[in-house]
Amino acid sequence: YILVEHRDVRLFRQLETGRRTVVDERELLPRWLHAFDDPLSLFRRRVWLSLKTQPLRGWHVQQLRRIAISAHASQDVLIFCDSDVAFLKPFDCAAFWRDGKARLFRRDGVLADEGHEEHRIWSRNAGSALGIDPSRTSVHDYISTLIAWRRDTVLAMCGEIEKVHGRNWVEVVGSARKFSECMIYGRYVDDLLQGAGHFHGSEEFCRVHWTGEALSDHEFRRFVAAMAPEQVSIGMQSFIGTDIGRIRRLIGLD
Repeated sequence: YILVEHRDVRLFRQLETGRRTVVDERELLPRWLHAFDDPLSLFRRRVWLSLKTQPLRGWHVQQLRRIAISAHASQDVLIFCDSDVAFLKPFDCAAFWRDGKARLFRRDGVLADEGHEEHRIWSRNAGSALGIDPSRTSVHDYISTLIAWRRDTVLAMCGEIEKVHGRNWVEVVGSARKFSECMIYGRYVDDLLQGAGHFHGSEEFCRVHWTGEALSDHEFRRFVAAMAPEQVSIGMQSFIGTDIGRIRRLIGLD
């Protein structure tokens, strides 16, 4: 599945095949959430507005789409990969399934270390959305790309959020601008389900350049060379501004 904003659907339709489906966010998210060109960015970016949520940016809505696709898809396990990721090695998706359990990415105890303040905020807001007592904090980090979720667990998670708050789960999650879909899912599984239906894994299958400047050709090659044995893909965070054509050239696609 490729999850896109409504105005981009026509552009992405050309990528559809018998095994690839383009999904309009209007099929996933409430109709009261509307996208507009954002004047604060000189109309270069989009903003999603409603009377029920905070103003949301593209990275917020991308997370909402990830959660919402579970009500649209039919597969038991969903594997998520950001659009700024490129695969450099073969990968067997069976790595996400073991003895009837899905792999939950988790880095244990990371939030107890110095720094990570934004991650701690995301974790607290995840707990709030799920109705977890604020005194029950988590020190685990669940954020990565190329991860897997159980579809039935996501649906149950959304149901739990709506049961706790008496409102649509999108409204609840979107009421705080600092949230992480990975934190919400991870805390739901570990704090409320006690890990049922999942096993934990801390290895990241994708090596990501999250922050900083765009890499030079030499730095890019060094970045790729430093991939861990279990890593099969790389990600260049889109906000860094690395030219896609240059990435394609450096990994041999062009």
